[in-house]
Amino acid sequence: MNPRESWLLFALGSAFFAALTALFGKMGVAGINSNLATFIRTIVILLVTAGILSLRNEWARPSGLPTSSWVFLVLSGIATGLSWLCYYRALQLGPVSKVAPIDKLSVAIAIVLGVLLLGEQLSWSLVIGGGLIVAGAIVIAVF
Repeated sequence: MNPRESWLLFALGSAFFAALTALFGKMGVAGINSNLATFIRTIVILLVTAGILSLRNEWARPSGLPTSSWVFLVLSGIATGLSWLCYYRALQLGPVSKVAPIDKLSVAIAIVLGVLLLGEQLSWSLVIGGGLIVAGAIVIAVF
């Protein structure tokens, strides 16, 4: 796989680990406050990421980062935190087999936002694929 296609390997890894996240999250949130579960998960993510940065010697001075990066990373962090809080509460209340697919509506929403806000090109494959994701989520939620 050439470097220009390596995104696919990471995207598949993301999907695999997201599936494990749903499974382990559902098991872990049983009997505890979903917000506390999210907090514990966040601490683990912080420690794992710090370990990876240390092992790869990738630490950088925060003062050297562009202001726009700070703004968008802070906004992304807020959105991630709110998403996780909603996700863990949904897992606590509903079956993982329904919560995880509904959560993946984020894919269709990201396609729309990418086109509208980032000027990404819309293609028939994106329209059909995004539409199938929405249709699948509706089937799973309703039936």
